[in-house]
Amino acid sequence: MDVWPETVAVRDGHLAVGGCDLVALAEQHGTPLYVFDEVTLRGAMRTYRAAFAAAYPAQHRVHYASKALLNTALAQIVAEEGLGLDVVSAAELRVAQRAGVPMEHVHLHGNAKSALELERALAWNVGAIVVDNLDELAHLCALTAHRPQPQGVLLRLAPDIAAQTHAHIATGSSDAKFGLPLAALDAAVTQLLAAPGLHLLGLHAHIGSQLFRLDQLQATVQVLLEAAVYVRDQYGYTVTELSPGGGLGVPYTTEQPPTDICGYATMLAATLTDACTRANFPLPRLTIEPGRSIIARAGVALYRVIGRKYAPDGRLLYLHVDGGMADNLRPALYGARYSALLANRAAEPADTVVAVAGRYCESGDILLRDIALPSGASGDVLAVATAGAYTLSMASTYNLVPRPAVLLLAGGSARLIQRRETEEELLARDIVL
Repeated sequence: MDVWPETVAVRDGHLAVGGCDLVALAEQHGTPLYVFDEVTLRGAMRTYRAAFAAAYPAQHRVHYASKALLNTALAQIVAEEGLGLDVVSAAELRVAQRAGVPMEHVHLHGNAKSALELERALAWNVGAIVVDNLDELAHLCALTAHRPQPQGVLLRLAPDIAAQTHAHIATGSSDAKFGLPLAALDAAVTQLLAAPGLHLLGLHAHIGSQLFRLDQLQATVQVLLEAAVYVRDQYGYTVTELSPGGGLGVPYTTEQPPTDICGYATMLAATLTDACTRANFPLPRLTIEPGRSIIARAGVALYRVIGRKYAPDGRLLYLHVDGGMADNLRPALYGARYSALLANRAAEPADTVVAVAGRYCESGDILLRDIALPSGASGDVLAVATAGAYTLSMASTYNLVPRPAVLLLAGGSARLIQRRETEEELLARDIVL
């Protein structure tokens, strides 16, 4: 059950989350529809805060990685729960401001930040800009040359650690698109320490997403601390913050291990504390950036079965649904697998192995392959678990299909936090010749 929200239940044969009948919500709001369980969402945030408060009582900060999913309501919850926020664009920064997230608790990421993004981050006094390359650093030095209050920055390093995850979400190797190679550390530090408008807060790394091997995260902490010690010994400058990024994995199917936030916190804290003790280095602020492990389990995607396809021998091959790769690109992009139920027949045995095909004009638009479900029929409501992360955040309007609505569920009530896109909105950008 770790793949479904904490409040999941079956009532009168229907799947319920947050005390709400998902079949009824699909009827009321249409499909595709994404629903989020507020209990699961806030619970993950609180677990992170409590785990790091216990494991690392020295200064720490938990930042939600907004690339996993961001909207104004979610950013408001982030602020209410006392988390910081990582953003990667000017619009995400605007959402953070609109939601009331304190700007000092916001970090700006990205390997190719635009002038607008850097200028807005500087004007709004974000807590840190995470510098990804030497060209960006030179641009920042010029922008901040006459700034009265120096802008805090973190240097993102490529620690040359090959994460055991899908190649598309592995980011820690020396030739990855992200981060400064360790060989460029001297050039970056020299430039930073000579820049009056910038203040080097610390070092950052992120080796990838959907990680279950904690030893690779331990190695990342070791590399960061070794780099910090080198900067101290070589330049007489002690950084005060280290961030090993995020990337803790979550189960999408029952074959994958459950997310262990407390074990993750204990491991990171112990590794950093031990390394600092051995190097006689003062304990820095520890900043982490969970995204998927906060939002994924809270989300459920709902689709309507539109039709079926049978093999010549009579076997059911496909259930066709009214969503797919435009609202969830992960199966097509990463070969991602999910767990699912028929929400209107949740108590029935899963006795038929089928594929679930999306509605979009691509052969690769298969949401689920070889999944056991009750023998589906047109009109059934398909519920896909663990759909909160990297689904709507990567959603498109392929085939000019509007993007889904989003509901927040709690205590038997459903609140609309993002309405369904309309055809008029899709056509608003077009100019008639």
